Amino acid sequence: MSTLAEPLVYLNGAMTPIADAKVSVLDRGFIFGDGIYEVIPIYQRRLFRAKHHMARLFRSLASISIPNPHSEAEWMALIDQVVAAHPADDQMVYLQVTRGVAKRAHAFPADSTPTVFIMTNPIPLPSMAVRAAGVACVSMEDKRWLRCEIKSISLLGNVLAAQNAVDNNAVESIQFRDGFLTEASSSNVWIVKDGVLLGPPKDNLILEGIRYGLIEELCAAHAIPMRVRRIGRDEVFAADEVLLTSATKEVLPVVSLDGKPIGNGTPGPIYAKLYEAYQAAKAAA
Repeated sequence: MSTLAEPLVYLNGAMTPIADAKVSVLDRGFIFGDGIYEVIPIYQRRLFRAKHHMARLFRSLASISIPNPHSEAEWMALIDQVVAAHPADDQMVYLQVTRGVAKRAHAFPADSTPTVFIMTNPIPLPSMAVRAAGVACVSMEDKRWLRCEIKSISLLGNVLAAQNAVDNNAVESIQFRDGFLTEASSSNVWIVKDGVLLGPPKDNLILEGIRYGLIEELCAAHAIPMRVRRIGRDEVFAADEVLLTSATKEVLPVVSLDGKPIGNGTPGPIYAKLYEAYQAAKAAA
């Protein structure tokens, strides 16, 4: 069995120590960021909402015309190999598919074989102390491209947004395009007003996080009113609660934005209800 220092990864047909995993400098993922990725959380060695993640991976591959190199069953068998080789019970598996190796030219090569890479690491969940206190975020203009629904490895815009948060001692940058809420650097964003959970539309301006669908299910199951619509910047600052959702944050309460308190500046009741429901969903998976 591998150790945490030297995990085994899957690359193009072989399991190998991560230090030995190599790709060509002409791989289009390296040259152009021409590829797709997916991240799946694993609890007690059980994949959480794997079918939803696989469906999004397949949609993203199709959207940029990369041929899917595996069936769903083949993908799951490969993931199981990588997960089994890691000693942690709670993991975060990362899948990446690029268009493959070809002479550098912007247009798609006529014939290239996709590069497939899978690795896993312990999942870095927020501590209970962080959850109890809530987190600070900052706002910024969303300057990314207009195909955010594709889970592309071309993540420079998200990288800059994440660094903006770090530079401002915040957990996330909450982004706005033309005065309306989109998403954070690596999280979906929700607001609560008068007991109603509001989320931005699932369109090309956000990545539809797998937690987005889960939150819809949890709201329906626990009688939490929910609406999907465009959300103005002023509404976010005036919200009773602001929440972040992602694979690594699960559901996380935001208690300040640009130094201004959200609601009463503490995690709210809708957060508490959704977090509890999320943990129950994990346990039942």
